[in-house]
Amino acid sequence: MALIGKASPEDTNLYPSQYKWARELYDQAIANTWYPHEIALKEDLEDFTNMTPDERHSVKFIMSFFNPAELIVNRSLALGVYPYLKSAECHLYLAKQMWEEANHCVAFEYVLETFPFDREEVYAQHLNTPSMKAKEDFINKYMKRMTEVTIDINTAEGKKDFIRNLVATNIVMEGVWFYSGFMVVLSFRQRNKLRNFGSMINWVLRDESLHLKFGMNLIMNILEENGELLTPEFAAEIRSIVIEGVDLEVSYNSDLFPKGILGLNADYVNQYVQYVADRRLEELGLPVHYNVTNPAKWMSTATDVYELVNFFESQNTSYEVNARADGKAKDKPSE
Repeated sequence: MALIGKASPEDTNLYPSQYKWARELYDQAIANTWYPHEIALKEDLEDFTNMTPDERHSVKFIMSFFNPAELIVNRSLALGVYPYLKSAECHLYLAKQMWEEANHCVAFEYVLETFPFDREEVYAQHLNTPSMKAKEDFINKYMKRMTEVTIDINTAEGKKDFIRNLVATNIVMEGVWFYSGFMVVLSFRQRNKLRNFGSMINWVLRDESLHLKFGMNLIMNILEENGELLTPEFAAEIRSIVIEGVDLEVSYNSDLFPKGILGLNADYVNQYVQYVADRRLEELGLPVHYNVTNPAKWMSTATDVYELVNFFESQNTSYEVNARADGKAKDKPSE
């Protein structure tokens, strides 16, 4: 059975498993299941109030991108990935991934209703900020092709369109842009600020690392099964998609950090973005482009160091878990 193509009734069996890596990722994703309101944000609300205006701007700016971005990823999976795969194991994993993207949206809504944000302003920012809108336009350009009736997934060009969309959404958006935002939020936690928000991002990051593994496996298996796609020209095109994504993130980071904050500025984040992009290129079997060192080596250990510290703090009373900027607790559901 080929991995890519129109699914048929014969493609609905999980046994025998041809793509065991997809089933293993599904099992791991199930084990990682979490819910946003398990995390208490009351302490972070106090931190946020005491932060500088530039620090608060960076948090609001990141949330303005993350919130719609998760829905964009979900739309790409539903319209541009799921319908074109024949593997039942991959369908199984994608169903869990789409649930996780929705869960991330709920998590970010929880942050927006907890911190004293103007939510209408936050929602509008991704449309009104050119650098943010450019990122969405970049993703939508590739996703739009996957929804057009003229696409034929059984042709070489149709398979290339599938991979282009997957590289833009999974490799660039989830594997580079999201990691950039995660690093910024976790840098606050490094300074003992927004510790519970940091734990939430840590859990999101754990999910996204599996999404990235799935996407990488998907791309490499499709290329292995369709040798006609392995041309120098297509490899160069894939590489250019990643590099264009980095350029868009560099522009975005100028708006994220117009002045810089303690220990963090646009140049620092841009170097991290370039470092991560080089790792993605390597994972795709392509030459690196930037040849920079990792300025945030602490990211490799931060996810383990603080989780134990915050675990029991995250399991607080209903009032603390649902604390909002207005100081009121959300009503508990009737039993």
